[in-house]
Amino acid sequence: MASRRDQIRMTEDELHAFLDEQPTVIVATTGPNGRPHLMPLWFVRDGAELRGWTFAKSQKARNLERDPRATLQVESGVEYGKLRGAMLECDVEVEHETERVESYGEALVDRYGSGSSDMKEMFRAQAPKRVGLRFRPTRTVTWDHRKLGGTY
Repeated sequence: MASRRDQIRMTEDELHAFLDEQPTVIVATTGPNGRPHLMPLWFVRDGAELRGWTFAKSQKARNLERDPRATLQVESGVEYGKLRGAMLECDVEVEHETERVESYGEALVDRYGSGSSDMKEMFRAQAPKRVGLRFRPTRTVTWDHRKLGGTY
């Protein structure tokens, strides 16, 4: 008989579909004092990787410049039997080149702004002050309690 852990694990396709329907990811980086620094981030899934952007002077960006590792968490559900989520331990690439950072912003507009040309222009104007973030998972843990069919 499969363990509970195995029973609730998402397949890769289930994970991708789950990530595509979630609006934000919580990004945990290591702050300058060694404590976790957790912040929400808009993201776009690119295969198994996630991409986002942030202001270059943000604490999150500074943390990732110092230590390019992050743990991401995405979750949904309130009742135990409906809890779903994913934790992704990632190596992070910080992109500084403005043209590439613009492409990160455009992808976010396509996802969150329905491709609005006004929003794309606003994001392009912000690109010089931002960095792109590419999260490459090295370990992934998922759970979908709906698979238990109401049993615990």
